[in-house]
Amino acid sequence: MYPTIATLSALRNGLHDPTTVVDVDNFWRATMTPDGPATLWLRRLGDDTSVETFGAGSQWLESKVAEISGEYDDPPVLDCLHSAVSEAQRRHGEVRMTRSGTPYHELIPAVLGQRVTAAEAAKQWRQLCLVYGTPAPGPNSNLRLPPAPHTMATLPYHEFHQFGIERRRAETIRTVARHFDFLASLAEQEVGPQAATEILTHLPGVGQWTAAVAGHVAFGDADAVAVGDFHLKNTITFALTGKHRGTDDEMLELLEHYRPHRGRVIRWLSIDGWSAPKHGPRRRILSFARF
Repeated sequence: MYPTIATLSALRNGLHDPTTVVDVDNFWRATMTPDGPATLWLRRLGDDTSVETFGAGSQWLESKVAEISGEYDDPPVLDCLHSAVSEAQRRHGEVRMTRSGTPYHELIPAVLGQRVTAAEAAKQWRQLCLVYGTPAPGPNSNLRLPPAPHTMATLPYHEFHQFGIERRRAETIRTVARHFDFLASLAEQEVGPQAATEILTHLPGVGQWTAAVAGHVAFGDADAVAVGDFHLKNTITFALTGKHRGTDDEMLELLEHYRPHRGRVIRWLSIDGWSAPKHGPRRRILSFARF
């Protein structure tokens, strides 16, 4: 059975992510595995799915297909206290959690999202991949690998500056890159997804928000909540109370009933189109690279 677009799209960072392409009949993912670069191609063939892998890490990536496509996940039927969650579960409850097993790949765009809008972070991720990534193994000439860990770990700060990435995020990206082997081993340990997500916060510069964003996808952490997100607290508060604005504490209290599937509930509500009403003019995006 071919995985749903909703399941696979969690792996994509922005609509124009050069490492991950999702459409109705094809899924491409180029990544850095513990065994080297590799590409995964899932293709819909009627009721079946064709699986092909390319590159030095082919065997490793092929072994992760069931986790990436969500086959390992058994979505629960939750006791929903609110009609918004109940309706979202009814419509999207069969969407499965993906588990990429590549925390390095998930952490870099998560770090980029720490201080800028989602659109700006997606743009910076794309630029990093186009400039410092390399062509992905396999027949898709448009696909790029994420920048190699050694490249990111040794890249001078001024090279990050051209993309609008200030020193704080640049240093965190370099730290993540230096810990590639640790991150790869963490994904293989039997510590549980929530514990693995928490361990990410041991890296300097990786806080609770960054760990939750990355761990939700890298480890299939169904309970990950991005505390500190500019929009999420408002969206969840609006969906579950009708108030246009909320706090992280209010959000956590509203989601407590759904533990250990708080992240799954957030995903359902997101797919269902919930978003808090916007007030006032949009904030102008200024690129740090201009200064």
